[in-house]
Amino acid sequence: MSDDGAHTSKSPPEMTAGAAAEGFPPKGPSPKTSSSKGSSPKGYSPKGFSPRGYSPKSRSEQERASNSPPSIYNIPMIGGSPGSDNPTPAEQEAAEKDAAEAPVQAENGITIDSDQGSFLDDGYETDSNPSISTSLASSMRHYRNVLDMGTGTGIWAIEMGDQHPEATVLGVDLSPIQPEWVPPNVRFMVDDIESPWVHPPNHFDLIHSRHIVMAVKDWPRLLRNAYRHLKPGGWIELQEIHHFPQSPSDTPLPADLPLVQFWDLVAQGLDNLGVDFKRTLSLASMVRDCGYANVTERVFHVPIGTWPKNRTLKECGLYWKTVLMEGLSPIALGPLTRGLGWTQVQVEAFLVGVRQCMKEGRDNAFMPMHIIYAQRPWDDV
Repeated sequence: MSDDGAHTSKSPPEMTAGAAAEGFPPKGPSPKTSSSKGSSPKGYSPKGFSPRGYSPKSRSEQERASNSPPSIYNIPMIGGSPGSDNPTPAEQEAAEKDAAEAPVQAENGITIDSDQGSFLDDGYETDSNPSISTSLASSMRHYRNVLDMGTGTGIWAIEMGDQHPEATVLGVDLSPIQPEWVPPNVRFMVDDIESPWVHPPNHFDLIHSRHIVMAVKDWPRLLRNAYRHLKPGGWIELQEIHHFPQSPSDTPLPADLPLVQFWDLVAQGLDNLGVDFKRTLSLASMVRDCGYANVTERVFHVPIGTWPKNRTLKECGLYWKTVLMEGLSPIALGPLTRGLGWTQVQVEAFLVGVRQCMKEGRDNAFMPMHIIYAQRPWDDV
């Protein structure tokens, strides 16, 4: 994809220049210590900390009659049983030790995990993201072909292939950064998911995507392509974070909060590059408009930091904060330099205040995660 959007210049807000950014915890593949399966040298399938989702198991009359899949997502909401306000030393050490082993490349002198979208250094799309994601497909059994759009490091496709050897799993991404050692039923293809698809129509039983909202310019077209290439009765699952921090007290966060400024500026830069960063909020309606049936949307609160009382959310918040801290530079560089005309020095100086804001964590905040799944109607042959 190219930077064909009109660029507008926006000066950076006031920042503390000259301050040295401290080191941050490395990226982690999952909230629990990963153990590699198989005898391959790279250990291709670390398991993520992921609640199990739902997907239809067969083309049965019961499924056809059902208006929507049963809801079995069991992620606790913010609050819950009391716990310590801060992570234990062991938890903090685990977050820092779970470093991602995914292939990376460098741009602007910064090591990144390049995901879908040539204009965006989406460095937070790493193996740590399964920690806050759930999968519609985890209980699916009777299917043959699965597509992972914008597969990134390939972790979802690899785990799906490992858990479901009867399925053929294809991961598609612009960047060939996936590992070589993968299950025999998993393969990867370098391609742009927004270009015409080379796959035959009525082919896939499941099409999945996660964390590609920063890269997709034309969601309706992508959803129509997915619809056309699903089999009748096949399912699509979309998992996207709405990256604008919110307060659990329902009061707006201060507009001058560096973390709020950061995401607002990223959104402005992406808009100049042709990407609507707020599309997450309208994905469900777009899915319906494309003709899908049984459209279901679930929204979960992903905390930033360890402020929730519930221990599960506390752990989730620890890892999400780590992911965001590690991804600030890769996320910002493309939108702010190419979209807003900043220099790399200006970006890094601005990020000093953002990192300090996140480390202090004075304002409790979370990000909504939207999980949308829908079905191509059985009678659409």
